[in-house]
This record gives sequence, structure tokens and C-alpha cells, in this order.
Amino acid sequence: MKWLLSAGVAAALVLQPALAEDFFGEHPLTPRARDAFVSDLLKKMTVDEKIGQLRLITVGPDNPKEAIRDMIEKGQVGAIFNTVTRPDIRAMQDQVMSLSRLKIPLFFAFDVIHGQRTVFPISLGLASTFNPETVRVAGRISAYEAADDGLNMTWAPMVDISRDPRWGRVSEGFGEDTYLTSIMGRAMVESMQGKSPADRYSVMTSVKHYAAYGAVEGGKEYNTVDMSPQRLFNDYMPPYKAALDAGSGAVMVGLNSLNGTPASANPWLLKDILRKRWGFTGITVSDHGAIKELINHGVAKDPKDAVRVALTSGINMSMSDEYYSKYLPGLIKSGDVSMAELDDAARHVLNVKYDMGLFNDPYRHLGPKQSDPENTFAESRLHREEARSVARESLVLLKNRLHTLPLKKNGTIAVIGPLADSQRDMMGSWSGAGVIAQTVTVLQGIRNVAGDSAKIIYAKGANVSNHKGIVDFLNLYEKAIQVDSRPAQTMIDEAVAAARGADVVVAVVGEAQGMAHEASSRTSIGIPQSQRDLIKALKATGKPLVLVLMNGRPLSLVEENSQADALLETWFAGTEGGNAIADVLFGDYNPSGKLPVSFPRSVGQIPVYYSHLNTGRPYNPEHPNKYTSRYFDEANGPLYPFGYGLSYTTFSVSDVTLSAPTLRRGASLTASVTVSNTGDRPGATAVQLYLQDVTASMSRPVKMLRAFKKVTLAPGASQTVRFPIDENALKFWNAQMKYAAEPGAFNVFIGLDSARVKQASFTLQ
Repeated sequence: MKWLLSAGVAAALVLQPALAEDFFGEHPLTPRARDAFVSDLLKKMTVDEKIGQLRLITVGPDNPKEAIRDMIEKGQVGAIFNTVTRPDIRAMQDQVMSLSRLKIPLFFAFDVIHGQRTVFPISLGLASTFNPETVRVAGRISAYEAADDGLNMTWAPMVDISRDPRWGRVSEGFGEDTYLTSIMGRAMVESMQGKSPADRYSVMTSVKHYAAYGAVEGGKEYNTVDMSPQRLFNDYMPPYKAALDAGSGAVMVGLNSLNGTPASANPWLLKDILRKRWGFTGITVSDHGAIKELINHGVAKDPKDAVRVALTSGINMSMSDEYYSKYLPGLIKSGDVSMAELDDAARHVLNVKYDMGLFNDPYRHLGPKQSDPENTFAESRLHREEARSVARESLVLLKNRLHTLPLKKNGTIAVIGPLADSQRDMMGSWSGAGVIAQTVTVLQGIRNVAGDSAKIIYAKGANVSNHKGIVDFLNLYEKAIQVDSRPAQTMIDEAVAAARGADVVVAVVGEAQGMAHEASSRTSIGIPQSQRDLIKALKATGKPLVLVLMNGRPLSLVEENSQADALLETWFAGTEGGNAIADVLFGDYNPSGKLPVSFPRSVGQIPVYYSHLNTGRPYNPEHPNKYTSRYFDEANGPLYPFGYGLSYTTFSVSDVTLSAPTLRRGASLTASVTVSNTGDRPGATAVQLYLQDVTASMSRPVKMLRAFKKVTLAPGASQTVRFPIDENALKFWNAQMKYAAEPGAFNVFIGLDSARVKQASFTLQ
């Protein structure tokens, strides 16, 4: 692949010469050498220089370049974020090397969550691949491009478990499931950091948002979280631990409170768990402005107190506020913050700079000046082939009545909808340094893939929303959506005319990317009314109707599911999204994506997630009873379950075979099924294994994903898929907060989604 071929570029680069200062040189990148080096460096630093290392600032109106130059000269800056070009980064590092006393290098960070120059599908889309190797491709290329821009760190991956689709940041994570998120988070960390974050084309990750940020009440951004320790450690903490075990060098701390204590003021989270229990030696970074917000939380009385609380609780770096520089000197002088506490925070920052290799070469992610690209935004810097491949695998076919898909590359196709030709929305939220103009829309992708064989006609049909308040919100910081000023009915009439003149209608509908973003919580998770009116009018034409969904959260789609002949979930698919979607629509690629989140029927069902606990009166849809846990006014259960996704072929799964009826501690057994392609074309599917602890000391989920495997089969072919099960797969945090597997009966479920499974049982002795 292209990024592998680019290794030759790295070999050709000659890094900047080592600097003359006595602490620069070729230092072994080992913990022992690092600790000795940092201890020696701390002895040379003044209090103000140590405090400076704790400041993470951004270039902008509050910090113009002239002010930053002055701060650098005084040793008051530890790192910079949101600067993403080599010349700007080089200039700031040059200032450190020429102006500051100790010349401690800066590191540079950015939100590289699903791509840097090349934008990959949003994290929900990456999770939909059910293929960690595909996620590794996205992570490795993202890191390559970020490092090639001079960056050292990314604020990723986001591994917050979220079971409330009202929350806007659902789009940024890997979904509702603890195991899947842990696997994907680990893959992202390992692929982005590579063998070492000091490598030329690797970046250090900062796993976020620690902890349980995805469980905010009501799905409302920045809200509170309250849960039992058992739920916290069984469901929400494992992905953070998996990312740290994979080597993540940093942790971004959540803006939420947890059980009444803000995460940024929580020594139990930041010291007892993170440092002592988990042995983390990297840095903790506050989220944007979080230290100031401790006053609003009610745990600090004033700015000075907020700094004391944050630093003594375990926050090392302060992101984008001036409080550390203003108030830490006085707190040190008064003794309210000890020198040992200041040294500990500074040590962690210096540790990661050492691990990044910056004390060997402050310019290691820049190369010599003459290697800078002539055009930062050059097309040649993109990895389009890989982006298209990853995006195709992320798409989830939800419905395909009477084989409406794949489309034929002939006749007339009407492409309609406010998102059909939107480059900005295709990129999704947190789209790195991606360039809007380099992004392929669905309309352009269909034209590209169909070529001259089919006639493509286009009509916008509707605005994303006709609600002025929503439009103003979406355009608050950028002109994110273009509003067509024509009357709504005029636009619908134009779309209906196009549909009547076509053989099939492809309507691209859903959310603008700004509707599925930080601070974009919704009380309704339906498609906006303007688009629902359009869909209804298109349905009335009687033409086959394909709905292509663009969205960053599960949507309530009961009506749309009944209207559409085919439904394709595409999330926000990135730079090559339009081409990838067209590949699937025309059958050049057989969809294999699976949902990493359950889709509720309505907002009133939330939370809907597959791994729920049972109740004393569980609802049985086959034998409904009034006095059971249910809603009486709507069908119960999700519209589309976790793990669900169709193909253009069909698959069958045999009964489950176990290698033994009993699992002994320290041993393992194997669960097997035979998967067959019973259709007429090659295809891939994700086979999923779930476990249930039938009788335990506390209630356990009805199912828990514990393994999955992507298999590709030719028509008529079969493959035996084997899953080993050991004691670790059965462990949980019990009522006494002991992590153990309890003896007794366990159910094994294997299938192609969480709802349609084959079952077997074994006993743990």
C-alpha cells in the first residue's frame, strides 16, 4: 500500500543535527534511561520553567504568535495544539532552541481521530468493519500523515462507551460495546504509535475521555455521570485500560463529573486507579478549559483554588487556559501545592517528550527544511486507495427488499437529497486537516462509477433542516451548510419530477456533520422534518427508493424503514466516501459492515443496548404478558440490533459445537460453527460469539460479545470458525469488587448479529 511504499521517503530524510546542549544526544529510549535523564533535567529547572512545561496552548486570538514567542522565550510553554503545518511548527521549535534557557523541546498535538490529510470514516464507521486490521490501516496512515505534518501527538482514540444516541459525540467513538471498543481502541493505539512514538512516522496517542464520559445523563454534553463501581469497571473502564496496555502515552481527562466528583478533580481516578493500580507513567491532560470549569462544578471557590485542586488531584497538563501560569507560582510559595507535586507533574510531561525522542532530535517529525512539501495540500499527499477500501468495508446494508440493490449501470438514476452533493458533510466531525474540495460526494461517486453507461440526474430536494435555529447553530463557527432559499415545496416538486423521469431513486438523507459533533446533543434522533417530507414525496412516485443514510449516531427510522426499498448506512465516510458508496450501490463491492450500536425505534426507548441485564419479569415477544418489563405503545427491542448487517449474498450458520462440556480453570475450550455462503456471489461477514453467565452472585448481561471473526466465502463455500474460550472471558467485577470468574453454567451464542444466534452451554468448574 502507498503508506508502506513511503518508507523509502523516511530513509532519504536527513534529520536535523544534534544540538550542542549537554542534555541533547542519542539517549536510549528505555524507562531507566528516561527516568535518570528527567531527574537530572528537573534539577536544572526553575519553578517557572517547570510550570511552563504544564501549559498546553493553542495559537489563536487569545494567544497570537507574538505573545507565544514571548512565552517561549520565558519557558512558559510546554506544548502547542491546532498548528498543523511544518513551517509553523518548525518556526516555534526554532524559537525554543534559540530563545529559551534550557531549550526543552515543544511537542505538537492535534485531533487526528479518523484521518489527517486523508479523512477516513468516522469512528462508528471504523467499528462497523468489525475488522481490527482495517482499523489499523486507517490508524497507520493517519499517523503517517500527522507525523509528516510535524505533529507528535493526537487526541485519539476516543473509547467512551455510549448507549445514548442523543449524545453528539457518539460519532467519535466505537459504539456501545465494551469488547468491540477495547479491540478497536487497542488497534488504533498500536497502529498510530507503531513500535515507538519516537519513530519518524508515528505519533503518540492520548486516549479519551477518562472516564465514562459517554454515559452523561440524558445524552447531554458536559453532563454528569453517576453509576455503581461494578458498572463502571465492567462496562466503561476496560477500553481505557486496553488502550493503556497497548502503550498509549497520554490520557485526556473527561469534562464530566463521576459520582459527584469532576474527573479533573478526582484523585481516585487520576492517582489511585490510573497511576497506582494501572501503572501509567505518561501524561494526563485536561480537556479544553476544564480547570476553569471546576469553579462551575462547585469543587473550587476561585481560579487559584481550581489550580490547586486540579494539580493535586493528578492533572499534569492544562489545555488552553492560563490558570497554571497565573496561580501555580503563588501556590508553590504558600505551600498549598508542594514542590514534589509540581515535580511529579513536570516529570510526566518530560517523560513523554523523552519517549517521543525529542531530546534526541527536537525536529525528528519535521526533517530538514528542504524536505517540506511545496504544497501542504497537494493531492499527492493523500492515500485515496486505502481510504476507499476502508470506507467500503464500513458501510452497513440495513434493508434490501426484492434485491433493489445492487443498481444496474444503465438507465436513468435520480440522485436526490441535501447531503447527496455535500463535501463538508461527507468528511464528518473532527476531520483533521482534510480539505473539503478534495472530498468525493455521493453524487460524484455515482457519476464516477457509473461512467457513461447510465444517465444521472440530480435535485437537492430539501434543505438539511428548515428550522432557522438549527441552521444558525450548525453555521455558528463555519459556513457548514448551504441553505437553498427556494420554497420547500418548489424543491420537492423539482425532486419529484426528477424521480418520475428515472428508473430508480437514490436519496441521500440524514444529519449534517455538525449535528453529530461535540456539543451537538439532540432531544430527537429522527431525520429532520424537511427531509422526511421529501422522502414521503419520493415514495409516492412509486419508483424504487434507495435511502443512503449519512449520520453520526443511530437514528430512529421506523417510517423510513417502511418507505425504503433499500437502506444503506454510510455514516460519514470520509475523503473517498462517495466512490466507496457508489462501489457498494452498483455491486462492485459486496457490503459486509455490521452495526456497532443498536438502532432504537424511537427516542423513548433509549437506552437500547444488547448487553442489558435481565429483570425479574423479562418481556417475551413470543408470549407477551402485561406485567413484564416492556413498553405497551410500541414494538419492543431495537429496530436494528447490535452486530446487524446484510450482504448481497446470504449466509447460514450451523449449530454450535463445543470441544468439551466443561471448562476447567487454567484451561480453555473451543466453540465452533460452520459458516456457509448460500447465495450466488462472493461475500464477507463477521461471525460473532457472545457469552452469558447464567447464574452468578449478581445479575449479569443477557449477552456479552467476547469474540468475532471476519470471513470471506465464495458462493457455495463453507468455513469452520473456531473461538477459544478461557476463564478470562468469564471474569467480572462482583459485588465485593473482586475480578473473578464464578463457577456454574454459561451459554454460548454464535451468529451474524446479536439477535439471531445459535446456542450451546458449558460449565465452569
